[in-house]
Amino acid sequence: MENIDLECAKLGRELTTVKAVEEQTFNHALNVLEEQGVYACFLYLKAREKVDKSFIDQCHNFLKKMLNLSNQGDILDTIQGISQDLDQLLFARDLLRQAFIYGRYHAKLKENDKGRQ
Repeated sequence: MENIDLECAKLGRELTTVKAVEEQTFNHALNVLEEQGVYACFLYLKAREKVDKSFIDQCHNFLKKMLNLSNQGDILDTIQGISQDLDQLLFARDLLRQAFIYGRYHAKLKENDKGRQ
């Protein structure tokens, strides 16, 4: 049995290593995730934030692993597939929320460490 919270923390930490990802990126992603949902969150990240592709790829791989998915398509295709099962969709939202919260804290820590140097 794996510790889901720990897996979310690992993803959040890994996401902060992606080029140009800051605390603000996580704040915006969390806001869209909460207000409009999982699909809108990734659509926003692709269109508005212009985050590095590896950010979205890491989230996609994480969801595939945690939800036991074999989808080889785009993240948006995966979310559409997940949307067929409300429990899976809500679980995916909760996983991403937790990972983005950890990512926000790691990004803030990173910014604070840079300011101290």
